[in-house]
Amino acid sequence: MEEERRWRWWQRAVIYHIYPRSFADSNHDGIGDLEGIRRRLDYLVWLGVDAIWLSPIFPSPMADFGYDISDYCDVDPTFGTLADLDRLIADAHARGIRVILDFVPNHTSDQHPWFQESRSSRDNPRRHWYIWADPAPNGGPPNNWRSVFGGSAWEFDPTTGQYYLHTFLKEQPDLNWRNPEVRAAMFDVLRFWFERGVDGFRIDALRFLIKDEQLRDNPPNPDYTPDQLPFNEAIPAYSADQYELHEVLAAMRHVTEAFGERVLIGEMYIPISRLVTYYGCRHERELHFPFNFQLLLIPWTARHLAATIDTYEGLLGPDDWPNWVLSNHDHPRVATRIGEDQARVAAMLLLTLRGTPTIYYGDELGLADVPVPPERRQDPLERTLGPGAGRDPCRTPMPWEPGPHAGFSTVEPWLPLNADYPSRNVAVQREDPRSMLRLYRELLILRRAEPALAIGRYRPLGVTAELLAYERAAAGRRLAIVLNLSGHAQEFRPTRFALEGRILLSTHLDRDGESVRGTLELRPSEGCIVALRDGVATP
Repeated sequence: MEEERRWRWWQRAVIYHIYPRSFADSNHDGIGDLEGIRRRLDYLVWLGVDAIWLSPIFPSPMADFGYDISDYCDVDPTFGTLADLDRLIADAHARGIRVILDFVPNHTSDQHPWFQESRSSRDNPRRHWYIWADPAPNGGPPNNWRSVFGGSAWEFDPTTGQYYLHTFLKEQPDLNWRNPEVRAAMFDVLRFWFERGVDGFRIDALRFLIKDEQLRDNPPNPDYTPDQLPFNEAIPAYSADQYELHEVLAAMRHVTEAFGERVLIGEMYIPISRLVTYYGCRHERELHFPFNFQLLLIPWTARHLAATIDTYEGLLGPDDWPNWVLSNHDHPRVATRIGEDQARVAAMLLLTLRGTPTIYYGDELGLADVPVPPERRQDPLERTLGPGAGRDPCRTPMPWEPGPHAGFSTVEPWLPLNADYPSRNVAVQREDPRSMLRLYRELLILRRAEPALAIGRYRPLGVTAELLAYERAAAGRRLAIVLNLSGHAQEFRPTRFALEGRILLSTHLDRDGESVRGTLELRPSEGCIVALRDGVATP
């Protein structure tokens, strides 16, 4: 029974994803930092989240804004110092908030001392810490592998006459995880941070960690169309998702479990059927959960959502814990994708599905992507894939108040603020009883108060072209969640069971306590949570 299990903190938690450059600036340089995050911890307590995940804060030349790391065991001066991070962790823990860092194991910066040694000569002891290969017979790259950021994944190094592999930018050479010395060094990185009190890691670009030992060409993708990224021209059959990755993750899990209840979360954009294999098996566990990005990728319709949820739930093993994500730093924000009205419905979906939800900073305000003029664009994807390809619009600063620079900084921020920040900010929405921010807070309060939402069973109650309904249940308490995915009024009238109870929460924040009997009337883009009366039969 759900209520009899021993639940881990990360199973009950709601994770809040912070892009540190854009959250809060404490030293007046226009860029967010660790001290800025620390000063906003009380807001996160008020909101009701349980853990924060920070995108990379390690020393970096910033070719890819911190995902090109030159030292895994320190803090970049842009964000502060190691002491600042220690204070942030201590103060977060004092408030009951866990801290998750970004682990970037696939590649380093080309300025990392390891790579500087590796490229110095073919017989350097660290030569095989990275993936080097001779040119093809025609003098070109060793194979047809493409970089995610465009062009070949191989860069020629004239000093030694070989190519090195870079799945992303040429400034991000790939580590060779087939080398036991690399594994040992990277596991020591995990231990370093666990010993400082870090509660877990989100593991970046995880599917690329192991490559085919023979470096065989990837096969062409028969489903490729010109509107897709060039990377998709081939299927990464040999450059990603290799079976040896399971062995690496099992070893990583053993390192992690030596430090108690810590969590490993994997970034993997792969089909659900493959994704669930990275939980491991009952006798050899791997990730605590691989990120499930389906809500970012599928069409926003009731039938697509229902099919995706049911497929995912059906593939999970008895020891696997689900998770859901609506937005992140690599994709357009949810309010941009589906509109602000439906973003309220999406918030209810995210925070009532079974599993651990992750909120992207600013989504709780209904923040949409911010247009960034060409002269202010900074994402390297603008350079490698062309204008409009960058991710800057979903990484803009958090608006805190109506005043100058939205309270994010005392100077012009590194990226533009949302034009409507005088009204769309934390201070204004905190005082508005029906704002998006108050909806998120009420959902989080309810999630903490109702074990059915935090750890309860999931059961579908029905789906139409425009309505999605499901039940969450635990300890004799049953809640029905009914979501209107349309811009029209809808009626939920189940025929297989009696709908009777009272509304706990509407996305419009104006129906608490309303009785429901037989039929639930929903306004356009409205979702409701209904506490079902004891004894009412489920389907």
